[in-house]
Amino acid sequence: MKTFKWTLVLGIVLTSCGGQEPQPKDSSFETMTVKKTDIELPYKFSARMKGQNDVTITPQISGQLMKICVAEGEVVKKGQTLFVIDSRNARLELEAAQANLQAALAQENSAKLEYESNKNLFEKKIVSSYMLNNSQNAYKQAQAAVAQARAAANRAKVELGFCTITAPVSGVIGGIPVRIGDQVSPMSELTILSGNTTMYAEFSVTEAVVEALVQSGIKADEVDDYLAKLPAATFIMKNGTEYPHKGRVVSLTGVVNAETGSLTAKVSFPNPDGHLYSGVQGSVVMPFAEKGVILVPQFAVVRLQDKSQVYKVKPDSTATAVEVKTEDTGNGKEFIVTSGLNEGDVIVASGANNVTEGQRVLFPAEVKSEK
Repeated sequence: MKTFKWTLVLGIVLTSCGGQEPQPKDSSFETMTVKKTDIELPYKFSARMKGQNDVTITPQISGQLMKICVAEGEVVKKGQTLFVIDSRNARLELEAAQANLQAALAQENSAKLEYESNKNLFEKKIVSSYMLNNSQNAYKQAQAAVAQARAAANRAKVELGFCTITAPVSGVIGGIPVRIGDQVSPMSELTILSGNTTMYAEFSVTEAVVEALVQSGIKADEVDDYLAKLPAATFIMKNGTEYPHKGRVVSLTGVVNAETGSLTAKVSFPNPDGHLYSGVQGSVVMPFAEKGVILVPQFAVVRLQDKSQVYKVKPDSTATAVEVKTEDTGNGKEFIVTSGLNEGDVIVASGANNVTEGQRVLFPAEVKSEK
């Protein structure tokens, strides 16, 4: 009971001694003076990977598929055997062509002997010029027959070579839609071989970039130099993984797509470990420098439906709403203001959502004097 009484008395004494609750005081909002600055912005383009040498493998002759020497997704080297087509007919054709060549060579040899004999006899005036000319013509015909037979033998040899289909480039085997025993022809697609030592990320350049190129006055013969000076690009896969090797822009089509108003660009990426495959989708990210732009914190911008505004501080320390147009920097912290503000303007940088039109946002600091 004594403790309770002392506590009550102490509370009464403190209250009677002037203990008052603190009164709320106005405080200034955080503001900033608008300045122009330089910034590097990451531009993103949706892209699809394609091998530098994507080759559609098709047979050059018709026949039955006897062997499939590779598997889907297998890494192969240039010259490696991929498919084998039944070669029995081709071998018979080659043997027949070689036999015809031997016969033609024998005929040529006989015609040559006949011609040389008649030439010798003609010099001795034993045979007439008619016989000499006939033997000479027969020899020339035999030579032509040999040339034809040799060409036929070479053709048959090439046809036999077509029965074994090899890799024209090093790369990765795509899908194989055929099976052993299928009848294939030059119209049949056996697989797609992706030459993946170097990969291309293909993407469409937006109309705004096209207009910027046009306005910059770059000539057709200056495009290569322009591309060489562009910054290195990064490839971001769909799962957000960043590919470790940087790429360079290597081409920009000279024709604008009439439907989309865009150009197609290619970025070359080295693929030493074979981690990139044709058809992989992702984003190409390229940093571009923007000079003399106005940056404001994102929390200084108030969104009202389809409009954006900031609160500009007037000379009398009150705030007035100013509509602005902004662009995202991609860093999650700032916006670029493209219109509505000028360098030197003072705006509310923090707490803009709590400001109302005409509200005083700056207050002088209290000066305490000590006696």
